[in-house]
Parts: sequence; C-alpha cells; structure tokens
Amino acid sequence: MGSKKPKYSNNIPKENPANLAATNYQRGLSEVRYYTIFSAMLHRVRFNRLPENNLCPREGYLLVTTNGVIHVHPRRYAEPEEWTYVLIHALLHLAFGHFQERNNPLAWNVACDCYITRFMQDLKFGRAPAEMDARIEGLPRTEENLYRLFCEEGIPDALLNYSTAGKGVPDMLIEPEEKQSYLFGKPLTWTEAFGAGLNSAVSEAVDKVGGVVDSEARNTPGQKARAWFINNYPLLGALAANFKIIEDVQLCQRQSITIAAVDAETREIYLNPAVYLGGHGAPLLEDEELRFILAHELLHVGLRHQARRQGRDPFLWNVACDYVINLWLVEMGVGRVPSVGLLLDHELRGMNAEAIYDRIANDMRTYRKLATLRGFGLGDMLEGERPEWWATGAGVSLDEFYRRALTQGLEYVRQTGRGYLPAELIEEIMAMSQPPVPWDVQLAHWFDEHFPPLEKVRTYARPSRRQSSTPDIPRPRYIPDPRTMEGRTFGVILDTSGSMDSRLLAKVLGTIASYSIAREVHAVRVVFCD
Repeated sequence: MGSKKPKYSNNIPKENPANLAATNYQRGLSEVRYYTIFSAMLHRVRFNRLPENNLCPREGYLLVTTNGVIHVHPRRYAEPEEWTYVLIHALLHLAFGHFQERNNPLAWNVACDCYITRFMQDLKFGRAPAEMDARIEGLPRTEENLYRLFCEEGIPDALLNYSTAGKGVPDMLIEPEEKQSYLFGKPLTWTEAFGAGLNSAVSEAVDKVGGVVDSEARNTPGQKARAWFINNYPLLGALAANFKIIEDVQLCQRQSITIAAVDAETREIYLNPAVYLGGHGAPLLEDEELRFILAHELLHVGLRHQARRQGRDPFLWNVACDYVINLWLVEMGVGRVPSVGLLLDHELRGMNAEAIYDRIANDMRTYRKLATLRGFGLGDMLEGERPEWWATGAGVSLDEFYRRALTQGLEYVRQTGRGYLPAELIEEIMAMSQPPVPWDVQLAHWFDEHFPPLEKVRTYARPSRRQSSTPDIPRPRYIPDPRTMEGRTFGVILDTSGSMDSRLLAKVLGTIASYSIAREVHAVRVVFCD
C-alpha cells in the first residue's frame, strides 16, 4: 500500500462547489483543535492532504502512521462533524499506543477500531459517518480480548467498516522511526502527550468551576519562572517584569504554539501548559527548564531579532537566532535545557545569527523541517498585527525601551559581578546600545566611497604658469583627469509637491550646490515640474 500511489476519485456532490470538501475538512480540524485534551498531540502531528506522497486509500478518509503523519484524502467530501470524528479516531490510535507488531495485523487493527468506536460513542466526539455509525454490543471491552476473539473466531464483516481507511483496510501504518537529531533531549511519547492534554483539560475544568480565569491570579509555573528572573537575574529582570505571561491552552492551540512563543508588540509570552504539565499532576518540565524557555523568548525581544530580520526568510531567520540563543543560555547556565526538545548545535558556537542564516540558507529543505519552541515550520517570534508597526512612533519607543532594558541589565551585572555572560552576547548588547549614525554622516561616507578626491595628471596641452620663466623648456600643467570627471554623477530627488516656499527651496538648492562643489562636480542639471 505504501509503494503504490493511490488514484483518487472526486466524490464531491455535484450540488456543492469544488472547494467545499476542503472547507469542511478545515472546519472539522478546527473543531478538533478546540478540545484541550488533544492539544499536546496536535502540535506534534503532521497532516498531509496533498496528492503527492499521500498514502490514504482512495475509498478511505485518512490513514495514520507511527511517526504522527495523518494522510488525509485530498478530495474526499464529508461533513465537518464527520471530519472531526475520523481525525480524533486517528489521534486516539496514537494516544492509546495501538501501533504494535502482531501476527494478525488486520485483526489487531479491527480490534483497535472497535475499541475507539465504543470510546467515542460514549464521549460524543463529532459525528460518525453513516458506515461507521453502528453500535457495538456484546463484544469484549479491551483491545486484547477483542484481538484474541477475532483470531479464534474470525472478524465479522460488519466490523470491517470501522476503519477510517476504508472497509477492511488497516488505518494504521507502521513506518521506520524518524531520526530527529536536531532535537535536544527526549521528546514526549504520544501517550505522554495525551496524558498532558488530559491533565490540562482537568485543570482547566477545575479552574473554571473555581472562577479562576487568569493565569496572573494563580501561582503557575510560568509566573514562578518570571518572578525568578525579576528577583535573581538582573540581565533579563527588567524585560521579564514588563511582559505578561499567558498560560492558556486554547489560546496557544489557536496560534499553533507547541511550547512557547513571544509577541513583542503586545509584550506577551505564551506558554502552553499542556506541554509542561503531565498526567496525574506530574510536571513534564521542571522550574529550571521553564526558566530556560522564558530566557529564550526574552532574548529574542531584547536582542531585537524581529527588527534585524531585514527581509530574510522569517522561519529560517528564527531558526538561526534560536541556535545562537540556545548556545548562549547553555554557556551562561540559565536554567536547564528542557527535555521537550529544542535547536542546539555546538558546531555553530561563536557564529552570529547572520552568519548562521547564510549557512542554513544553502540547505533550505533540511532546515525547514526543524521545529522551534512554537512547532514544526513555525517561528516562535509572532509577527504581530502590522509588519510596518516598528516604523511607527509606538514601535520606535518600544524598541528603545527593549534596548535600554537589556543595556541597563548588562551594566548592573558588570557592577555587581553576578553571573557569567558570553563575549558574543556582550558585544551584541553593546552594539545595540550605540545610537544610530546621523543621516548627514552616512551621506558623507557615501560620497567618500563613490567620489574619491580627483587625481591630477600632467598635460602639455596647457602650459604651466611658470612657462614664461623658461621659454626654451616646455613645462606641463597639472589638471584633474578629464576621464574621471565624466563619471562624477549623482542624482537627487527634490520633492516640492507640498508647495515648498521659495526660502526653503533656496536652502535646499544651495545645499545641493555645496555638496557638488565639495566633491568637484562642476555641472548640475535641475529638472522641475512644479
């Protein structure tokens, strides 16, 4: 099944528009994302609805693999509630650990399908398609007992319809485990991720009943990490004090935030509780690991990574900045490297973000498969509402605040001698603290680069002024090289569309003439239309 490319048939009803199948699928997926219980799993699952490399059989809805790839039929029509049902069916295969090697794979797959069908009929997730809507009565309750029964007595024909890949077709595919060398530490198993989401759902329900709706009112792990920076780490204390920590599973889910992300415009850091709170109340991330994550996001803002992107690819630039920050934090000993995985490569030590970007841009296919703290293919620096926001007055003032907060923190660390900082980090902070070069200085540098002083050459075409003292000896005269005179050209655009008054116009034209004389440009052409 995995070697042959399936041929898909378009079974959308004629009375529906061509894009209704995709719209219904997206609505069904959005409904799945609404359930907190699946939040931790959804950030690791990958959905493939493209015809290329799609393993879903043509008569099925979807198929799920051991690596968490759900191959969805690219043109299958179903109602949104039905898509919700079959997508949760696939997630539960991963959550319940159903990917096991058995002597009779079809019997095991049908047993797992029956178990999930009964589970979903009790909890009312979505709506089962018509062929999968029959009740299961009089059969064992567990997968093992169902499997044993099917191996001994055979599989009833009616139970073959419960597969999401089509009647009698297994909807689970065991593939070789993907190597995730770019992840540091051991990532969560599917069962652990489901347990984390279940614990978050229970905590959310308890908080809702208790009237607690804001993480600021609770002593959450994120708030504890923020308070630690304010009280114990002066370099990032000022930044941490001015950021709001948002620990809301549904908000993180809507923005596809796996672990953490930062929004510099709103001064908010998002932490996903579904990741650092495990099942049965056991934390999957300890306090020191959360400090590492929080410091990571604060350094993104403090070092102005978003403003320094300068037209580069957003995700690859985010990856390059992550490599730099994570190496610094390990060297500084801030917290502990989290076990949920992050970008870390010791071969890149000593390189800045710009150099790392130039290096990874040569292998974009490989690096686009990486995951930041936000998730696969997503940067943990949120873009904000308006890309031009940093050019406005509010953006400029906030940019100055971020620079000043980090610079003052560095000065306090130097005065007190508290903590170790890498030399590269100190250089970047000091570089940001310097004021920008004035425009007139930049213009002077530009003229020096493009209009060097003219070199004089000897010519006998024009006699020297001392020729009269030696009439019998010809003396050459030194004049500027006429060949270099021809290339001394520059353009100036003078916008007078706002009805510039004559006094200001005279000053502007005089400035242009002064710069031209200073650079030995002897002719100026003025084109006007006002």
